Amino acid sequence: MEERFQVTETEREKVVKNYFRKGLDGPLDTFPSKEKRKYIIAQEIIKRFEVGKVYLEKEINVILKEIYLDFATIRRFFIDYGFMKRSDDGKEYWIGNKDAG
Repeated sequence: MEERFQVTETEREKVVKNYFRKGLDGPLDTFPSKEKRKYIIAQEIIKRFEVGKVYLEKEINVILKEIYLDFATIRRFFIDYGFMKRSDDGKEYWIGNKDAG
């Protein structure tokens, strides 16, 4: 993952606390509008997925829906910002190398 934003640990903790009010295992209150905050939140959410495992779009949606109702916005952000890769037909998603897991 390319580092697009410089984030201090204090800044990360503040953003996470503001958007995950019930803690990191809970739902996201809202998806931030500012790019830097989106990036910080995405870094936390992506940890719920296994590197190298291939997921079907339906599986991605189920996991993301538990975090935030507008799961498609987060899924799109993952793809657009390189957190996750998607097959050309849009059926498979993964982090890192497909064959790693």
